[in-house]
Amino acid sequence: MPTGRSTTLPAEAEIRTYKGQDRALRADRLGTAGLLLSVLAASAPLMVVAGVMPTIFGVMGIVGQPLLFVILGVVLALFGIGYAEMSRHVHNAGAFYAYIARGLGPTAGASASLVALVAYSAMQVGVYGILGFEISGLFATYLDTRVAWWIPALIAVAATGALGWLKIDLNAKVLGVLLLIECALVVVFDAAALGKPGPEGLSLTAFDPGTLSGAGLGTALCFCIAAFVGFEQSPVYAEETSRPHIVVSRVMFLAIGFVAVFFALSAWALSVATGPAGITAASAKAGPGLLFELTEARLGAAFTDVLHVLFVTGMFAAMLSFHNVVARYAFAMGREGLLPARFGRTNPGTGAPATGSLLQTVVAAVVVIVFALTDSMPAGDPTTPVLHLFTWMGSVGALGVTVLMAASSFAVIAFFVRRGTAGAQVWRLIAAALAGLALVAIAVYTVRDFGVLVGAAEGSALSWTLPAIIVVAALGGLVHGLLLKRRRPEAHARIGLGNEAFRLDQAAEADPVD
Repeated sequence: MPTGRSTTLPAEAEIRTYKGQDRALRADRLGTAGLLLSVLAASAPLMVVAGVMPTIFGVMGIVGQPLLFVILGVVLALFGIGYAEMSRHVHNAGAFYAYIARGLGPTAGASASLVALVAYSAMQVGVYGILGFEISGLFATYLDTRVAWWIPALIAVAATGALGWLKIDLNAKVLGVLLLIECALVVVFDAAALGKPGPEGLSLTAFDPGTLSGAGLGTALCFCIAAFVGFEQSPVYAEETSRPHIVVSRVMFLAIGFVAVFFALSAWALSVATGPAGITAASAKAGPGLLFELTEARLGAAFTDVLHVLFVTGMFAAMLSFHNVVARYAFAMGREGLLPARFGRTNPGTGAPATGSLLQTVVAAVVVIVFALTDSMPAGDPTTPVLHLFTWMGSVGALGVTVLMAASSFAVIAFFVRRGTAGAQVWRLIAAALAGLALVAIAVYTVRDFGVLVGAAEGSALSWTLPAIIVVAALGGLVHGLLLKRRRPEAHARIGLGNEAFRLDQAAEADPVD
């Protein structure tokens, strides 16, 4: 029977100290500007323009890359409509898996949690490869010194891990400054390229739908989605933002719009600088060096040197952004019993998910070391991480995020149908359905053409073993969820609830029933 004590649910501060444990991230630490800069940092403008775009032009042979960014901007905006509405109802650092759990059930959420952990970890670890490549090249060019790529990569792992222990608002400032400088330099290049076009002038050929053809189209779509990755991370920080029901959705659409316009313009500028007829050959020949060759011809060696340095800092910003997201997913999973409980604790001094940060640091270090030990190229050759670590891990991560977005679209529909509010949300649910179908199609095309994406020879086992990583993660999470349902049904029922579970705990203790 009731004891007469208040049954009011505890506030965030009470949740944080519930049973002496730190179970909540520190609230009201990020506003619109800080959150926007944090999620946009994952897009790493210079890394996309210098690394991703030449790959799509040169390896996949897709001249219409600028149009792809526009098309995907529309698809992801449709996705964002339902995703943003879901963020108003569910605040959880494990955004993707929490939404899927609330819509498709806790077992599906458990499966999604492991896919998210693997996908974002893969994307972050992949960046260490191209970072090592670039720093190794800088040492060779400016200091006439050969440095193996894995040395700066491991230093970056340690530095990123250290910052992961710090406060998220400090990280947002670091990310923001680096991002703004990167964007400014890319805009300067765009203006220079359009002001001094190649042999075909200011051609709009790259926006012609007829240029979207060829065996590499599915893989190009996956690579372009990887360039957008970051916008969907805004709900991960919902527990740490002021007015999350407003800020999260606002940041999401600002990020989608910015990335679509910014990268479409930059891809067009690259095609104009070489001429649409020559962009494929030029990209295949120069690879990541294409941007720097074009800037040196138009803006001089000094500007290009600065661009090289900011290329490195931009990648570091992306790594830090991915690191923060992985740490928060691990925190959410630990808090809900999907990982050991120690992962669901925050650093008492900073409120950061310290154990999750440590996990990501260890995983990244192990993967970099494995690639270094199995390097089949001549000792110290910096091309291996670009061809393998960056491409392989980035591709796996992009596929995983695409699958999660597709599943989240259908979870949004199920969530509102189960709540009996589908009628009031009908236009949002239609948008979610359209986005979900489009994302499923992209995932299917990606898997079909994965050999092109990773540059594998015909018949190579890599064509199926790499995408199988996501399949194995999904099945592993599914089995874990089923076992949890059987052995600890109360924990299984709370997957995706986040802080709500602890509010219910304390409310139950405050009002016990005989």
